[in-house]
Amino acid sequence: MTGRRAWLLIALGLGVLAALPLLSTGSVLTWGFQVLLYVALAQSWNVLGGFGGQVSLGHAAFFGLGAVVTRMMWLSGHPLGVALSAGMVAATVAGVLIGAPTLRLRGPYFAIGTLAVAEILRITVSNVFPEVSTLSAPALASYALAPRYLLALMAAALSTLVAWMLTQTRFGYGLAVVRDDEAVAEAVGVNAFRHKLAVFVLSSALAGLTGGVFGYYHVSFYPQFAFSPLWTFDALLITFFGGTGTVWGPPLAAAVYLLFREVLALRLVELHVLVFGILFVLVVLAFPGGLLAAWRALSAGRVRQTHRS
Repeated sequence: MTGRRAWLLIALGLGVLAALPLLSTGSVLTWGFQVLLYVALAQSWNVLGGFGGQVSLGHAAFFGLGAVVTRMMWLSGHPLGVALSAGMVAATVAGVLIGAPTLRLRGPYFAIGTLAVAEILRITVSNVFPEVSTLSAPALASYALAPRYLLALMAAALSTLVAWMLTQTRFGYGLAVVRDDEAVAEAVGVNAFRHKLAVFVLSSALAGLTGGVFGYYHVSFYPQFAFSPLWTFDALLITFFGGTGTVWGPPLAAAVYLLFREVLALRLVELHVLVFGILFVLVVLAFPGGLLAAWRALSAGRVRQTHRS
């Protein structure tokens, strides 16, 4: 597929998704919102874990900060754009404050350090903020699903664009060298720490934006839930399921992940988490590159079979 044709297909796909509120019912929009939210969340983790090679287990901290700050600002009367920007800035600042010390840790120590920070934030929020935040009567009367869906589409498109840019820019090339071998990166003049900190902050900002969309979406909002480790592990699972360090793996995996999760939850109410975990492990073991690698392998096999015929 040529680059021009690929861009045309992407533009067509975005156009169809943007027109979905005009063509579908509330249940379809709700499903679409969830998929797009998970695409944005997984891509924000993929920027750090896939392209940067830094496996963070504290991603929920930045998602939660974006959600809580955005919702507080919005409900206090600020325009939505200001509220979303404030949530993104809060997550970005937290990314600098958390990333600077934790990125000096290596391997599992970095992962544990980020998880510890996220848990501290979760516990603090659960003790400081009320258990539930609900919309006021005027806000509830004007609630509409379409703008929430379009915001999720924007966040998913922006996160995917950032991931694509990491495959095309000088910074992305330097980051790939750091991911593969920090010693080699330093030897060729690439500052490993600066690249890791920059991508950590970038990932935090994208997670904060995604969290802001989540905070704006819910009628009843539980602040402590926005800091749940589930947001970290769902993003991690989707990224590995689709293919770490790939642009289109997380979007593909997000749709498959949510579909399988809902089907298993309906069919195997008590065992669906265990069954899904086993299926995930089997897929990752069979195709370490994720669904995208599996698709490419199948496509290559069909091409070879066609040539033989």
